Amino acid sequence: MPIALLNPCSAITSHVRVPPLVIAHRGASAKYPENTIPAFAAGIEQGADMIEIDVHMNRDGDLIVIHDDTLERTTNVRLLHPERADLSVSGMTTAEIAALDAGSWKGSSFAGVTVPHLGEVLELVHTTRTGLLLEVKHPAQYPGIAEVLVESLTSVPDYLDRALAAGMLVVQSGDWSFIREFHALAPEVPVGVLGRLCPDELHDFATWVDQVNPQYIAADSTFLGHVHELGMSSLVWTVDSVEEMEKAIDLGADGIITNRPDRLVEFVEAL
Repeated sequence: MPIALLNPCSAITSHVRVPPLVIAHRGASAKYPENTIPAFAAGIEQGADMIEIDVHMNRDGDLIVIHDDTLERTTNVRLLHPERADLSVSGMTTAEIAALDAGSWKGSSFAGVTVPHLGEVLELVHTTRTGLLLEVKHPAQYPGIAEVLVESLTSVPDYLDRALAAGMLVVQSGDWSFIREFHALAPEVPVGVLGRLCPDELHDFATWVDQVNPQYIAADSTFLGHVHELGMSSLVWTVDSVEEMEKAIDLGADGIITNRPDRLVEFVEAL
């Protein structure tokens, strides 16, 4: 499944609709517990081109897939550790995190679902040939995370080579200095920056960045057109309604990040 967004169309007009890539935001997170294997598997089953994940680093130096930098919102960590002051990802070991329930908050049917580590997700997408949009969250909190990420991406046999050959991997972050650091370590891996850049920044980033990914409400056809003219592509986030999906396509988004990949797939197939 080549990710065509690495070769963006530079001339998209309002009367020509180019089907966007479907990116499952934290998996099929509208109905499944976000950033868990069931959510990712559901997104893949629903036809997403890519799944989007968030990564932090724990006390043992392992990469953990979760959105927040603490474990309180989406796990039962407070129940298991009522007296513990530090419930951050960085303050807990791999074994401690593996013992948490990351599904019950979404519904009793998800009881026992665990917080995945990056290796589990790589194994999943490697076997399904689904793309991975990997966001590194708050990297300044985790010294050495760029090196650990490079090591992790090469730890699954053949994953990185196959992912790069098929255009199935992008590493992104809202921390642009981290993306520069990661790119210097692994220049072969496509990278994206989150946010809406000013024109001067766009020209600078175009020399080494593959994607500029703004929030949907910050995107417009002029900005996306400029991104395309500079040879980059753009994924917009987070879009769940059909009306906004339609608008994002008309604006020229190369991909749409959504909590409802099933809905977006259905809409794209009807174009």
